[in-house]
Amino acid sequence: MYFEYNDKSQQLIAQVRAFMVEHIYPNEAEMFAQIDAGDRWAPYPLLEELKAKAKDAGLWNLFLPESDLGAGLTNLEYAPLCEEMGRSLLAPEVFNCSAPDTGNMEVIARYGTEEHKKQWLNPLLNGEIRSAFAMTEIEVASSDATNIETRIQRDGDDYVINGRKWWTSGAMDSRCKILILMGKTDPDNPNRHEQQSMVLVPKDTPGIKIKRMLPVFGYDDAPHGHAEVHFDNVRVPISNLILGEGRGFEIAQGRLGPGRIHHCMRLIGASERALERMCRRSQTRVAFGKPVSEQGVTQERIAESRIMIEQARLLTLKAAYMMDTVGNKVARKEIAMIKVAVPNMACKVIDWAIQAFGAAGVTTDYGLPHAYANARLIRIADGPDEVHRAQLARLELKDYDGTPSIHGGNAHVPPLDMGGFIEKPLLIV
Repeated sequence: MYFEYNDKSQQLIAQVRAFMVEHIYPNEAEMFAQIDAGDRWAPYPLLEELKAKAKDAGLWNLFLPESDLGAGLTNLEYAPLCEEMGRSLLAPEVFNCSAPDTGNMEVIARYGTEEHKKQWLNPLLNGEIRSAFAMTEIEVASSDATNIETRIQRDGDDYVINGRKWWTSGAMDSRCKILILMGKTDPDNPNRHEQQSMVLVPKDTPGIKIKRMLPVFGYDDAPHGHAEVHFDNVRVPISNLILGEGRGFEIAQGRLGPGRIHHCMRLIGASERALERMCRRSQTRVAFGKPVSEQGVTQERIAESRIMIEQARLLTLKAAYMMDTVGNKVARKEIAMIKVAVPNMACKVIDWAIQAFGAAGVTTDYGLPHAYANARLIRIADGPDEVHRAQLARLELKDYDGTPSIHGGNAHVPPLDMGGFIEKPLLIV
């Protein structure tokens, strides 16, 4: 694995970084002020101005690997760009690279029909509309996606949808025009992973009710927000089905892999910015007769932050490389690892930055609480830590044939040759 960025990536990194310095950082306070001053669920004026600038600069739709619809970048090439965007919670949408739209666009690009692409993908790629993803449910533990109870029932030329979803990110946005919904078309199928399907549901379809906004530690994440959504006899044509009945779980796995790594890339950027703020703050504050940066505990935290960020970045780059070279399915172990490691790292680094700021760290002045809330959410979003650890353990155990080995090698490594002595199986109780 060779992780030095190629010339194309280096040029785009410089362009994105320059755009952030010129347009994002100086305007963050004003963007939040415009959100607070107007309709929280409508696009604020400065956002639309900056999106036009990003599009004019060619910094648009930088995701979408293996497609001629985006910038033609691999996951590995996109990683440092997504990291730069992640330094600001408001930046990804400026480049049309924000969740849940990126995941939804990948679903339609990979699995949708030509009509789906014409009706929904093209407007999303152009930044004309936004979308939402309706998977998580209220009544069941949605960390096990086979628990999903929302019904998608065939009735003539329509599907009829009934159920309740929540944490449907993007549904609050006034520009949200389409939802991708996962539900059960065949609940009696003996294969629990073939009971689910995904369907495109226009947001203005009769029977859809947005019940409430769901804040994250008090943050509403306007203008896109997270919503509880009820579906009461919602009818959509059978042509809105994606890929085929019983293919929903398969689509979810294809969607969530890229979504998970994008979250991790952005969190590395957020962690870098938190560390930068920690360093600058600790150098300008004096406590007990010397700068906070000279206090041993602060130096230890700064050093540990740098170590953890670098570890997380290298693991994320490896996952991106694996996704590019052997595919998302084979890379699922690496994706599971980063989904656990990176959000936990981000929570720790941002928490230490808050501590270095003292009381100022828990105000909204420096953006640290909002960054922490987002990082903490990602430990649950797209699968909680516990699920990824369990999957990782199962995948790891598959590498062994059940014969213990003193050298700890995997199943494909022959027993250790010790001069004619072949280790004996150990008794495991």
